Amino acid sequence: MNILLWVILGGLAGWIASIAMKTNASQGMVGDIVLGIVGAIAGGFIMSMLGQPGVTGFNLYSLIVAVIGAIVVIFVGRMLFFRA
Repeated sequence: MNILLWVILGGLAGWIASIAMKTNASQGMVGDIVLGIVGAIAGGFIMSMLGQPGVTGFNLYSLIVAVIGAIVVIFVGRMLFFRA
């Protein structure tokens, strides 16, 4: 059940982040889920550096942390792969 909650939270966070960063058309549902899970990990790391708790479960705070992390992941990905 815990893995299913990670997939749901990751999908929702990745979808929100992809809409916020205007990358929703270029990635599918699996991309959103992976982005959200990686974003949750990155967001937890960022929050722990700021002295705050990371992802604490399936709640609104964890969703916000995951969305912030996913936005950072998209931003860093753009900086690394789309240099012109």
